[in-house]
Amino acid sequence: MTVFKRIPAMKRLLSLALAAVVTVACHAEDKPSTSKPAVDTKTDKVVKTDEEWRKLLTPEQYRVTRTAGTERPFGEAYEKFNAEGEGTYYCVACGAELFTSKEKFHSGCGWPSFYDSSKAKGVAERVDDSGGMHRIEVTCKRCDAHLGHVFEGEGFKTPTNRRFCINAAALKFVEAKDAKPELQSLEQGKKNAAAARKADEDKLK
Repeated sequence: MTVFKRIPAMKRLLSLALAAVVTVACHAEDKPSTSKPAVDTKTDKVVKTDEEWRKLLTPEQYRVTRTAGTERPFGEAYEKFNAEGEGTYYCVACGAELFTSKEKFHSGCGWPSFYDSSKAKGVAERVDDSGGMHRIEVTCKRCDAHLGHVFEGEGFKTPTNRRFCINAAALKFVEAKDAKPELQSLEQGKKNAAAARKADEDKLK
């Protein structure tokens, strides 16, 4: 009889021990990590240090593409954009193809407008809730350069009823008869990313 009475007590002790282990494990998972996330080293991205971008770009190009700045509307760059003919628009930061003159249209907003990206599909879209507004930001897929925003349903008579509102400072125009710009090296970008990750890891030592 004594043996049978001890069995429930042993079960209770085992249950309590198991609960303690689970609790410790959960708290261990909730503990914030002290390590920084690794820098993206994917080979499909151009990665440069802030100093390298500053050397490559003009102050206005850097402000727009690397800090998500906005150029003033109806400026000199916009007037130049309107005067440009048939050709292709590339990312000023990395040389990736973004738009062509075929998608270009006059919206009257004061910034370059396109109803779609080019067939190269070099433009990425992501939600932007900054400044208390809900918008869709557009960036270069190859180097994450800020280009502008895209708006829908404004009533423009275009094939997509979308308006890519783009900063002219983020674009490099090449006429149809001219050679396209040289792409920034992805291999060098991978090396830069690895070096940046190592620098982050060294700081944590």
